[in-house]
Amino acid sequence: MQILISPNSFKHSLNASEAALAIQKGFLQSKLACNCTCFPIGDGGDGTGALIIDNFKGEIIESSVHDALGREISTSFGLIDGGKTAVIEMANASGIRLLQSEELNPLIATSFGTGEQIKIALEKGVKKFIIALGGSATVDGACGILKALGIRFLDKEGKELISLPESLVDLYSIDLSLFDKRMLDCEVVVLCDVDNLLLGNEGAAAVFGPQKGASTEDVNKLDKALSKLSEVALKQTGKDMASVKHGGTAGGAAAGLYAFLNAKLVNGIDYFLEFTDFSSSLENADLVITGEGSIDEQTLQGKGPFGVAYRAKLKGLPVIAFAGKVPLDVNTDLQEYFDVILSIGNEPIDLAQAFKHTASNLTRTAENLGNLLALANQASD
Repeated sequence: MQILISPNSFKHSLNASEAALAIQKGFLQSKLACNCTCFPIGDGGDGTGALIIDNFKGEIIESSVHDALGREISTSFGLIDGGKTAVIEMANASGIRLLQSEELNPLIATSFGTGEQIKIALEKGVKKFIIALGGSATVDGACGILKALGIRFLDKEGKELISLPESLVDLYSIDLSLFDKRMLDCEVVVLCDVDNLLLGNEGAAAVFGPQKGASTEDVNKLDKALSKLSEVALKQTGKDMASVKHGGTAGGAAAGLYAFLNAKLVNGIDYFLEFTDFSSSLENADLVITGEGSIDEQTLQGKGPFGVAYRAKLKGLPVIAFAGKVPLDVNTDLQEYFDVILSIGNEPIDLAQAFKHTASNLTRTAENLGNLLALANQASD
């Protein structure tokens, strides 16, 4: 049996490559006669950029930039396509994983460091940017990135705002005179892992602010700040940050990049699978394994495992998904794309402990599945 193993990352525990290897280990330990091919995937979330760079055997560029709270850090991005394309992960410079839980403060956290990486790439002659937005610590509408590129955010007196994004409520105008014009000659593709709009009850602040340390009061402040940014941006650029699909991704960074860098906002998994020629890997597969931390109805809204399953089903292949959390009740919509959804958990355990055991749980589940498939083959013989 030819098995294609294409999981997303298992958040807070394993990246996609680690998850794929853990699953492969289980199948190879089983009684099933099989060959396994690992094709880990990313949907714009944390780790997607690294997979693209690895897939294209890109060059890693180490750089010194600032984290979301303005502290100097050493991080990296990648160059592919002979150095013409930069692949940047927002999480590498402006990520939530770089901060301690008690440090989270989206009222003052900015994406400036990601903008610094873009500047470094421009110095290297890059003409295209692929930016994966997942895992950010920010709700700043990309004002940090834009500030790094020379854009200034001014109050009514013409003074530059400090303490972004909180101070965006006082925004009156946006000064583009010092904007790095090299960006105008660049293509910018932004990989988004959510569909949310910028503002409102399903917007960047309301949905993602609390995950990044925002209180209820902070959420209201941030939504007003992003609303003001959107209002002024519309007047000056003609681009409506508030209405663009995916605009709420990474605390509204997607909307800001759309308005000021003319970025193309795309569904992360669709772009990733197309860009990495995933369909070719399906040609010889008999079975496709995918998965991530949670599989539920939201998975069908463009998450990584859905992208894999959708393409596998176009070729008539069976798909089995592994997840830490699965629905209690049967879901016919999920069944249309996933033939079987397996929970990798074993005995009752708290979430923190479950994260620690993800690799061994994936391996055990894959081994058990392999043994079941071997029994089925034996019975059919």
